[in-house]
Amino acid sequence: MTSSIASSAISMTLPHFTDAESFRAFRSAPAQWLGIALDIARSHGLDIGAPHVFATGTNLVVGLGETLILKIFPPLLAAQFVSERGALAQLAGRLDLPIPEIVAEGMRDGWPYLIITRLAGTLGSEVWPQLPEDLKERVLRQIGETIAAVQRTPLGPLASIEPRWDDFLRRQMQGCRARHTRLGLAPKFLAGLDDLLRDAEELIPMDAPPVILIGEYIPENFLLACDDGQWSLKGLFDFGDVLAGWRDYDLLGPSAFMAAGRPGRVKSLLEGFGYAKPDFALKRRLMALMLLHRASDLNSHICIEGWQEKAGNLVELQELIWSG
Repeated sequence: MTSSIASSAISMTLPHFTDAESFRAFRSAPAQWLGIALDIARSHGLDIGAPHVFATGTNLVVGLGETLILKIFPPLLAAQFVSERGALAQLAGRLDLPIPEIVAEGMRDGWPYLIITRLAGTLGSEVWPQLPEDLKERVLRQIGETIAAVQRTPLGPLASIEPRWDDFLRRQMQGCRARHTRLGLAPKFLAGLDDLLRDAEELIPMDAPPVILIGEYIPENFLLACDDGQWSLKGLFDFGDVLAGWRDYDLLGPSAFMAAGRPGRVKSLLEGFGYAKPDFALKRRLMALMLLHRASDLNSHICIEGWQEKAGNLVELQELIWSG
């Protein structure tokens, strides 16, 4: 089966898409592209005997045995290829935590691709919900430490990655109200948006020395492993949305998806990152950044049960999310 798919790939070409919806439909039908993926792998002399298509994610992703992964990026997401390649190259050998290594790269029908090493461990999203509270705090502290370690790495060529931080923030501010209105944020929170955005211009540095921002430290993008009953962070992947900007931005993913407003978790994350007890200014800045994040959708992302009822406005919401 695999060999027949690969052999038929010679006559196949990757199509050109002008919109994300058409590409998603193509991605969700691996029979249309797996043969090409295997042909790419074979052209690099790699084993194609046991391919595994990853159904989740943004790009075309195939596991090649137990040790390698092929990621193919559509031209309309070429910026993600630039981000991933640049981040993996710049972070290589600079972190204690394993990240993928680039084995090969190339282009097929205008679609850039990377072949990277496959990390060992269990996907964070599969383990996180079942972890006892003390281990959740342990992992969040490790995530805070990892964010800080990434940000200590020199920017190198990532200093020129687009969009620039000031341009990105201004664009996000301009579209913030329309975005959250469209996403159904409750009027009581929308009412405080203008005040928060005014504060944001003072609280969020536009021109401070930028650091590497991964943008998505969430359970779907890291791996955990258990040693003598102790779960620990064991790998980090997916570097397709890298920015160069203000350091606090990368606290948002674990704050929204993992800390759940629990004081012990919040404390562990922030202390791992290097912050003491959060003051009002930090909470206000984080609340503004959460609303300005490129993937921001509070209704879908804040994992505090009943938060819409527990908070009456954005100030109460920031106290709920970063409690303690």
